[in-house]
Amino acid sequence: MISDNIRDWVVLIVDDEPDNVGVAQKVLSFNGAIVHIARNGLEGLAALEQVAPTFILLDLSMPEMDGWEMFARLRTIPNMASIPVIALTAHAMAGDREKVINAGFNGYIAKPFRINSFLEDIHKCLSEFSPPTNE
Repeated sequence: MISDNIRDWVVLIVDDEPDNVGVAQKVLSFNGAIVHIARNGLEGLAALEQVAPTFILLDLSMPEMDGWEMFARLRTIPNMASIPVIALTAHAMAGDREKVINAGFNGYIAKPFRINSFLEDIHKCLSEFSPPTNE
C-alpha cells in the first residue's frame, strides 16, 4: 500500500524535457517528496541501482532509451517489477491512454499537465494501483 502522505514518497522522474522535469520536481519537492531525476531510460534503469522509488513518472519519448523500453525492462527485474509506473507523456491523442494502460502502466498523465491538479492526478493513479498478491 502506498502512503497518501507525499512526505513518504521517493519519486523517480524519467524525462528528457528540462521544463517538464523542473515543474514536476518543484511541485513534488515543495510538498515534501524526495525526487530523483533521469534524462532517459538508460539513466532511469541505472538510477534504480541506487534508489528504491515509491513510484516512477516516465516519459515515453526520449533519446537513447524510450519509456516503453525502460518499462519493459523494468518489469523483468524481480525486485522492481511491482513499482508503480505512471506514464507522463505528450502522447495525448485518442487511444493513447488506453494503449498505455493496456501495456501495463499504472497510470497516465498527459503533458502538459496542470500544476493545480498534478498531485491529485498522481494520487488517483496510485489509488487505482493494486500490487500483485502472492496467492
